Amino acid sequence: MNHVLIVDDEAEIRESLEGILCEEGYLVTTAATATEALELLRDAAYDVVLLDIWLPDRDGLETLAAIRELDSTNGPEVVIISGHGTIEAAVRATKLGAYDFLEKPLSLDRTLIVLKNAMKARQMREDNQEFSRQLAVKGTVTGNSVPMKALRQQIKLMAPTNGRVLIFGESGTGKELIGRAMHAESLRKDRPFVELNCAAIPEDYIESELFGYRHGASPAATGSPGAPLEKRGTFERADGGTLFLDEVGDMSLKTQAKVLRTLDEQRFLPVGASNPVHVDVRVIAATNKDLEEEIARGNFREDLFYRLNVIPFFVPPLRDRKEDIPLLVKEFLQQFGQQYGRPHVEMTEDALTTLKQYHWPGNVRELRNLVERVIILNPKTQRVERKHLPMLVYRGPGKLTESGRINPRGEEFSSLLEAREAYERDYILKKLDEFHGNVSRAAEGLGLERSHLYRKMKALGVSVKE
Repeated sequence: MNHVLIVDDEAEIRESLEGILCEEGYLVTTAATATEALELLRDAAYDVVLLDIWLPDRDGLETLAAIRELDSTNGPEVVIISGHGTIEAAVRATKLGAYDFLEKPLSLDRTLIVLKNAMKARQMREDNQEFSRQLAVKGTVTGNSVPMKALRQQIKLMAPTNGRVLIFGESGTGKELIGRAMHAESLRKDRPFVELNCAAIPEDYIESELFGYRHGASPAATGSPGAPLEKRGTFERADGGTLFLDEVGDMSLKTQAKVLRTLDEQRFLPVGASNPVHVDVRVIAATNKDLEEEIARGNFREDLFYRLNVIPFFVPPLRDRKEDIPLLVKEFLQQFGQQYGRPHVEMTEDALTTLKQYHWPGNVRELRNLVERVIILNPKTQRVERKHLPMLVYRGPGKLTESGRINPRGEEFSSLLEAREAYERDYILKKLDEFHGNVSRAAEGLGLERSHLYRKMKALGVSVKE
């Protein structure tokens, strides 16, 4: 934000403009030639380029065309500067995508107005691109299980309201997807959907991410000494739309207090600002924690919990809706098949049965990653079979132990020997699948004599038809 590149071969103009714009709060970089400017544009992002039309190594209009070639959709706004302005040059510059045209000697007032308007145009273009991206990534809640059908019905009923939503669920269950689906079916669907992961941002910077900052804020508030001098926070960017606060249970008590006040008043004070910003935002929060337990521990404000928990949602873990796995796998195969140039990849029933037997501690996210890994590691395979699956899914259905951890085989081993035999059985079955039941080749793959493998199989209760 607010990063300006000045391109002019006259050192006095560069230095004068740089001093004025820095005083106005802009981050400024300068270049004396077209070559230098294009190198800078390849290495960093700029919001506006003030480009002289007469440069020693290249015509300014040619440079403008080259800038557009670097990034035709998300490049900077370009303002042409000329000491010999003509209508013809202005028309050519406009056709090439220039935002405006300034004549030398520069009027300070006009330059600042044009620069401010160019910044707004750049921001509007970014907002439009984000909105278009969101339209292309509408939340779709996949699954025909009873819990997912109930969840879709709940979304349909609650989405058109302005009630705040609190989504509970384990990591990887798709809480953000539920938030996007709520937004897509709400009265705010034509406005921005802005997300913030509260657990991914250091405590020193989360307030500036939520509420933004203005010129004069401290380096700690802005994120780093070289940060832009003004930033719109997520509340401001979500104005009129939806703000999705992921992992809200990881927010500090200090930040919780400011969020609570913002929800009550629908206004806030950006870091370093003197005037409040008024917003109209629907907040959808999500957490993988038991917030009532966090309240009892003093880690979460009870009043904020009640503000957020107007409409509670619970997203079931994948192990509780395994009948949805085939649909999810089909969706991911289509997605990654298109991405990696193999649009017709399928998975066999045997492989799907194996996936249903796994306990999925990472939920839908783990399944999605597994499908992508299988497609990447088997580039010539159009039909994913059981042998193509990674070793971990050969473990049986898990269950919770007294410690709260999942035993991956769904059984509590009474000894180290029993656990080792269970792993050996799984590994031998994997190798037999890999070699289509051929015991001789499986023995080679395991580094065993064929007779030794037969004895192992008999001892472990493994049988196969060659």
